[in-house]
Amino acid sequence: MEIIVSSTVGILTAGGVYLLLRLRTFPVILGITLMSYAVNVFLFASGRLAIDQSPILSTYGEASYSDPLPQALVLTAIVISFGMTAVLVMIGLGAFLEAGNDRIDISPDDAGEDAPN
Repeated sequence: MEIIVSSTVGILTAGGVYLLLRLRTFPVILGITLMSYAVNVFLFASGRLAIDQSPILSTYGEASYSDPLPQALVLTAIVISFGMTAVLVMIGLGAFLEAGNDRIDISPDDAGEDAPN
């Protein structure tokens, strides 16, 4: 189980870094999303991967339970990453509509009159 989760975090991180290094807006947004998924899985796994255990202490005297704090952190991170993805999509769409393309690198040739000499 641990090898599957750790390899999933590694694959998501590698894909996210690859997409972050692209020169277009949409792949960069997808890369940030993949990186946030990798962090969420990592946070969730930090609470010890427990199968068939209750998320809270039971009154029957069981000593084994899963930690609810990483679950709460992941839930909060999902909401924040969804909001930030929506903001980034709107910023990218606005930049695309203003510039006419979705490239994120601006060389002095493309900048026009505002470029320093």
